[in-house]
Amino acid sequence: MKHRIGRVEAQIQREIDDILLKLVSDPRVSGVTITGVKLTGDLQQATVYFSILSDDKDKIADAKAGLEKASGLIRHEVGQRIRLFKVPTLEFKQDESVQYGARIDQLLAEARIKD
Repeated sequence: MKHRIGRVEAQIQREIDDILLKLVSDPRVSGVTITGVKLTGDLQQATVYFSILSDDKDKIADAKAGLEKASGLIRHEVGQRIRLFKVPTLEFKQDESVQYGARIDQLLAEARIKD
């Protein structure tokens, strides 16, 4: 069952990425990248992780608001493209690993300069 969940997560991620590129015209989500999807064991809820290139809190909040506003369209399209008994509800969260990695790179660069 765990392998099936992983396949469904990957397929949902691909479909949401495609939907954002082709169907969602909201400018708030123009630079959004879907970095992962985490499904519950019963496939009823999906947490969709996204990232944007900006560190600005306002732009991140705008992107999340744009995704939440388009969630009905996204969920409907996912349901049309993927055969599931019930389409999971979508919750969008910022993927902070990109900023975490950038911070680590910055600290390493500063440490090299000091040496």
